[in-house]
Amino acid sequence: MTVLIGTSGFSYDDWVGPVYPPDLPKSEWLRYYAREFPTCELDFTFYRIPAPHILARIADKVPPGFLFSVKAFQGITHEREEPEPLIHQFVDALNPLREAEKFACVLVQFPYSFHASEENRAYLYRLREGFGDLPVVVEFRSRDWITRRTFDELRALNLGFCCVDQPRLRGLVPPVAVVTGPVAYVRFHGRNAAKWWEHEEAWERYDYTYTDEELAEWVPKIRQLDAEAPLTLVYMNNHWRGQAVGTARQLRRLLE
Repeated sequence: MTVLIGTSGFSYDDWVGPVYPPDLPKSEWLRYYAREFPTCELDFTFYRIPAPHILARIADKVPPGFLFSVKAFQGITHEREEPEPLIHQFVDALNPLREAEKFACVLVQFPYSFHASEENRAYLYRLREGFGDLPVVVEFRSRDWITRRTFDELRALNLGFCCVDQPRLRGLVPPVAVVTGPVAYVRFHGRNAAKWWEHEEAWERYDYTYTDEELAEWVPKIRQLDAEAPLTLVYMNNHWRGQAVGTARQLRRLLE
């Protein structure tokens, strides 16, 4: 079984107490995290393209075999005007992780407004060309992508499909488990339907504690993904006050 479970991000001030000891320096948070989890999804890279030396320092703090997924910069996924120079810069920044053999894939998360138009389908081809042979996983937010055509096109481009657990709201992607590339990928966003569209702070959307019964729905799906892909990555994004860590432990126990 090659299922690695971790969280979306590790550097949250509100994890002090629930996850990190109060006297632990911020510079030691990742080392502490990596004592328990074998993978992490880096999300600060969505807000700015990191300098290579930043990712080199991050790689040094985790043991051999630890893998990072890296969220693509928002200029590539949300603005989408001239992505090629940004992709080139982003790929260069990943070199320290790749050289350390601690790179898993790039997560390309599109906004809800990115619908399944012909123009946007063509954009996926530009992405594949830009990222070359790097493993790339695509997360759609809009339900209209969930078709056989989309899955066939992702397979043809060797792009992974990001499976999601999130509120069962009309228009959002349902909890389907599909493998389209070398990396199977699942993100748990929580099921806080009341705060999904209407919230004052971004974290409110992800303020959610899963029950064992809710996570158990995914156990056969994750086993199916694991049977079909060389690597399966599962990340908990219900990060408010460390709930993601609790969810990761719950799922790990259910899979065992």
